[in-house]
Amino acid sequence: MRALPASLLAVCGLIATACGSTGSGGAAAGQAAQAAATTLAPAPAQARTKPQAAARPLEGKTIVIDPGHNGGNYRDPKAVNRKVNVLTKWKPCDTTGTETNSHYTEAAFTWDVANRMVKILKTRGATVKLTRADNSSVGPCITERAAIGNKAKADAAISVHGDGAAAANYGFHVIMPKKINGPVDPVVADSRRLGLAVRDAYQKGTGLPYSTYIGSKALDFRNDLGGLNLSTVPKIFIECGNMRNAAEAAKFQDSAFRQRIAVALADGLQHYLKA
Repeated sequence: MRALPASLLAVCGLIATACGSTGSGGAAAGQAAQAAATTLAPAPAQARTKPQAAARPLEGKTIVIDPGHNGGNYRDPKAVNRKVNVLTKWKPCDTTGTETNSHYTEAAFTWDVANRMVKILKTRGATVKLTRADNSSVGPCITERAAIGNKAKADAAISVHGDGAAAANYGFHVIMPKKINGPVDPVVADSRRLGLAVRDAYQKGTGLPYSTYIGSKALDFRNDLGGLNLSTVPKIFIECGNMRNAAEAAKFQDSAFRQRIAVALADGLQHYLKA
């Protein structure tokens, strides 16, 4: 017997009577085969792209992530301690940040979390920019970090930190700007909405409690941070927890938990941007 084409064999496998039949039975089988082939035909291109589009909810959005401090800051105290104007006062350009008792630095923690966030947010369609390129250099100053978000015309910006409070203190808190008769004033309300979205997503995603030592319900409002005072885009800081607290330090040194932090922060940003 002459071999049947592969495409016909596929249809035959679904409808046995479609092959070799004659008469009215063959016509019915032919119609059934045609219906089966239509069912198996690939969906139109437009239909195939819909799930893909839904998986990129942040398409067209720009997010700036500021990983607090820098791993090389300790090498240049003169540059780091240089005073800069944050409008409400003069402050050091930057600091070295804190560390856990086992010397896992805040700069390393924020750098790792920020890069995890970049991957997540890009997968969701966002354009993402970091305020520093590595964890071995010095700076940039807090004024420059704000300028990077402004220049990018970010839809949202977040500065990631770990706190260095007394060891008995624990929990996370979100820092938002106050009005200062300055460039941040027009985005204070949006920054508060961003802060609430991130707070809720962070608690849900990490299980960490609200701060026991700063703010109310994990919310703190400040007018002395250059990264906020100089921002013309919605921006917040998050102190992810207390790196001097043994329990929270252990979590921060766990790569799986840092991934949870990154996902939670990305979720908070997305909730704000899609509200």
